[in-house]
Amino acid sequence: MVKYLLKLKSAVLLLTFLFVFTNCDDDETENTTPSVTKAAVIENYAELVYANYVDTYNLAATLKQKIETFLANPTAETLADAKQAWLDSREPYGQTEAFRFYDGPIDDENGPEGQLNAWPLDESYIDYVSGNVNGADGNINVNIIGDAETFPTIDKDLIAAQNEDGGETNISAGYHAIEFLLWGQDLSEGAGGGDRPYTDYVTTDECTNGNCDRRGDYLLAATELLIDDLQILLDAWEPGAAYRTTFTSEDELENSLEKILIGIGKLSKGELAGERMFVAWDEKSKEDEHSCFSDNTHRDIVNNAKGIVNVYTGTYVWTDGTVVEGPGIDELVEQEDETLNTEMMELLNSAFTATEAIQAPFDQEFLAEPGRTRIKSAIDLLRSQGDKIAEISALFGFTLDPSDV
Repeated sequence: MVKYLLKLKSAVLLLTFLFVFTNCDDDETENTTPSVTKAAVIENYAELVYANYVDTYNLAATLKQKIETFLANPTAETLADAKQAWLDSREPYGQTEAFRFYDGPIDDENGPEGQLNAWPLDESYIDYVSGNVNGADGNINVNIIGDAETFPTIDKDLIAAQNEDGGETNISAGYHAIEFLLWGQDLSEGAGGGDRPYTDYVTTDECTNGNCDRRGDYLLAATELLIDDLQILLDAWEPGAAYRTTFTSEDELENSLEKILIGIGKLSKGELAGERMFVAWDEKSKEDEHSCFSDNTHRDIVNNAKGIVNVYTGTYVWTDGTVVEGPGIDELVEQEDETLNTEMMELLNSAFTATEAIQAPFDQEFLAEPGRTRIKSAIDLLRSQGDKIAEISALFGFTLDPSDV
């Protein structure tokens, strides 16, 4: 679908060029008037951001419904349904990562990013770990779920307050906390994610590993907090909202364009190619992969790359297949430097194709050939893509270090 959209966008640009060329006259003013304006590109960006967050919110709400059903009737089947809902919810969310890194609503000083997608997390901070039901250090009541004396009530406020308290791996909230609570630790030597039994949530005598009622309270509260945080982003980007109105205003066009380029440039090189891929590839460490409990890291990578494509081309495909499409950065660049835009479009296709070529699970792919080569190829292309976005930034008078996240 992404490659189709890129081809479609290129075809539209070509037809537009031919139309203008064959209908031009000797009016120099008309010939030099840009057919695509920064205002139109930024307005379309705001629309696709909003659409992406609507999809993300709706699938998080579905996840909550599946978790409620599971907790009301814990079975292998209802747990599997909840897991699938988590996987589904990650598809649109992964694309929203392209809206980060410029102090926007998601990651300004009041933004919820640290509660949404923080990783890697120390599992023993939340719940039991292998070999010790009570916690990693061998003492009773050393994790949030196991420590009823310190934390008698588990709710959204508690989870938010404990997030990264005492250390950056002390992550209590977000997608990956929920992922851990659904899958459990990934203790497999080979392929395969976590294998938490559904009986961890059975509140009768069949409860395994203790604290089943508290574990259920935690899972539901963490999901509710996730939805609250996504609501913050919806409120910021909905039509007429104060942030969106300012972002798309005439006075902010230059700043907003720079922010858009910062978002995709830093995601491409510093964050995705670097923190999310190279570290795990270099260390051969499953602890450093993004979605280690579910073995969904390969999809995280693809969706992050897709988010960059979305922003650059001004497109977003809703989960129902409907397409949001309007003027993108590609059209602005095309007007200024056709060769640079062609190079960028080629990199978008190559980098995205390389991420799709990575085989699941990621934690087996980086251990041996040919998987290591496939990952490194994607890393190199994403780095080059980030550098190309820096060139595009310079074209508009901005300075961007895409490796600085």
